[in-house]
Amino acid sequence: MRSSLFEFGPEPEALPAQHKSPFKIQLLKWIGNKQRFAHEIVSYFPEKFETYMEPFVGSGAVLATLAPERAIASDLLKPLVEIWQTLAADPDKLKRWYEHRWQIFMSSDRVEAYENIKATYNSNPNGADLLFLSRSCYGGVVRFRQQDGHISTPCGVHRPVEPDSFNKRVDLWHVRTRGTTFIHSDFEPVIENAQPGDMIYCDPPYAHTQAILYGAQAFSLSRLLKATRRCKERGAYVALSIDGTKKSGDMLCDVNIPKGLFEREVMVHCGRSMLKRFQMGGETLESEVVTDRLLVRLADELHDGARVSAELWSALAAHWTPPQLLELLVTAGWYRLLAYVINGAGVELEPWAPRLPQRYPSAWSSNSPA
Repeated sequence: MRSSLFEFGPEPEALPAQHKSPFKIQLLKWIGNKQRFAHEIVSYFPEKFETYMEPFVGSGAVLATLAPERAIASDLLKPLVEIWQTLAADPDKLKRWYEHRWQIFMSSDRVEAYENIKATYNSNPNGADLLFLSRSCYGGVVRFRQQDGHISTPCGVHRPVEPDSFNKRVDLWHVRTRGTTFIHSDFEPVIENAQPGDMIYCDPPYAHTQAILYGAQAFSLSRLLKATRRCKERGAYVALSIDGTKKSGDMLCDVNIPKGLFEREVMVHCGRSMLKRFQMGGETLESEVVTDRLLVRLADELHDGARVSAELWSALAAHWTPPQLLELLVTAGWYRLLAYVINGAGVELEPWAPRLPQRYPSAWSSNSPA
């Protein structure tokens, strides 16, 4: 997946750019989270601006990476904004929210505990439940059903981050967002207040590729483009992220950007989105990120013959250094070692742990781990 970043504002080519180090510590897991490459997006912002505005704050990745002195961030999902407002006003409360649900989750049947928390959220949407669900749901893909707005994502297979680690994240994010006012609002009233020299970053949901997001079905890109044109006329800077592939599956998405509205378009490589990973199910990865396919091939060749072909090794060497290649081999061997020990000793699977699909049932005995 590539994200197109469109920019416009007063004479962008003449403006010195931001230079920010990567900030990869997530607070929330969220669809479209740009934590890994937010520093690259920020590098296209002007070095100096007045108020920073982010009307689709989502996971807050770009906001926290930029860490502006003065900012306004908003979102249409009220429980999400409740999380951000609590981070700003009472970070210790945010910590208590998470720890309380983490203790319940870890001290009982995890899937059942997760489903209970999800049911509580669906009956009364709130920031406390959404906070934990975002960290514990499958793949960090918080899905909202179109008919009733309920979260439908199942429990993830991973172990949610422990409270002590989460608390450190809260403290760090509280500092990086301390200049931000968080507002529950549609995007338009927020950016209509933009003044000359303000910096607006928009990362809206896409009706084609993110239809499971709250409000995505009703989102109007044309309304956003009209509003941003008015911001441009007032002298504000604006950057817009949008799916640069302009495809959803096999469908070409209709993304009509008015000619002349943006001064330039740049491509930011985002890897393979977790949303697409979730939606693909059992489909192949042939149209996705090449390095993922190479790693799958490496695992297959090592599994089948404990060797790596010259052709595959050459392809791997184009993406990884020799020490990294050695580490890949050691990692694969380590998991094979664990499989020998666990299967050979007949270690019982944890009753709460989700199972891998048994695609080759004849290869396993009835009591051996998958």
